[in-house]
Amino acid sequence: MIRSGIVLAGGAARRFGSDKLAEPIEGTSLLERAVAALDGVVDEIVVVIAPNRPPPAIESADSRPPIILARDPEAFGGPLVGVRTGLAAARGSTVLVVGGDMPSLVPAVLAELLRRAPAALADDDGVLRPLPCAFDRMAALAAADRLLAGGERRLRALLAEVGLAALARAEWRAADPGGLTLRDIDERADLG
Repeated sequence: MIRSGIVLAGGAARRFGSDKLAEPIEGTSLLERAVAALDGVVDEIVVVIAPNRPPPAIESADSRPPIILARDPEAFGGPLVGVRTGLAAARGSTVLVVGGDMPSLVPAVLAELLRRAPAALADDDGVLRPLPCAFDRMAALAAADRLLAGGERRLRALLAEVGLAALARAEWRAADPGGLTLRDIDERADLG
């Protein structure tokens, strides 16, 4: 069974003010950190970028799964368009979706999401977070097509459509006591 990782990297980063995915944290770009977290968890990595962006700089490593670059069909069409693009490019039967702006993903938590797919993480308040998430690729692709045909653009709509289970904080706390897997960078202040 092939497992695919999808890294959403096609956003406009308006609140950040520049290409946030190239922003270094401890010498490694945000995007590279998200990709590296998938090493050993998935068999291939699909990085979804905007149609007008140059290919991102991602270090290759012999031990890293193959990286597939997929371009959104429209610039900044929203997360559901990005996920749909990644689903179409992926080969795995199960997919794990993360944001390219998530610098502290814990591989053990990601592996548990894949094992429990369809699933996403609940935060400390019990609220289901849309990323990271995992689901059956074909079921999610069909659902994404239906939603997009109806004008939907929100990732949360896809999560509801495929019936994701929420992993309660207690279920993934041992692997990530600080809850770092849910950290994402939207503004420069989030880097601190």
